[in-house]
Amino acid sequence: MAAGTVVIIVLAGIIVFGLLYVVATYNSLVGLRNQLKNAWSQIEVQLKRRHDLIPNLVETTRGYAAHERQTFDAVTSARARAAGAKSMSEISSAESELTGVLSRFMAVMENYPELKANQNFLALQEELTSTENKIAFARQAYNDQVLFLNNKIQMFPSNVVAGMFNFRPAEYFELEDKAQAAVPKVSF
Repeated sequence: MAAGTVVIIVLAGIIVFGLLYVVATYNSLVGLRNQLKNAWSQIEVQLKRRHDLIPNLVETTRGYAAHERQTFDAVTSARARAAGAKSMSEISSAESELTGVLSRFMAVMENYPELKANQNFLALQEELTSTENKIAFARQAYNDQVLFLNNKIQMFPSNVVAGMFNFRPAEYFELEDKAQAAVPKVSF
């Protein structure tokens, strides 16, 4: 073989290898982006479930604690803001506020022994607790997917392909500290 032929074969191999790398990396990025969308949809399902439970919980407690109108209004308006939030930062802020308001609501309802004995209230409280746990698990799964995608987008050499096809880092779904501070402390 002539030296020119060898050079052409080597160059062709490098070009083919480069194209295969770009295609594989692009497909990997698309797969991670789709997993991220799926993880977010799981959060949305649980948030909707939470938003749907709140009016039932408020109505169940209203008869027992009619003079707690301010508490009921706070829960209702926080729920409305959370349900209407659109961007990740709005959703995060609204859900943090809702978590705090719900914590205070449940603490106030502890002052009504007859309410704590009501089967509807107990069932709704258990369902809300279960939903809160599902939201926490879905949030963790989503944030894990954000980490995987962001690492792929930011690490060399896949960042070159990500830049070529306009992939952008995703935003984490984090609850603000005020929600964590609002959780009541229980001591015996």
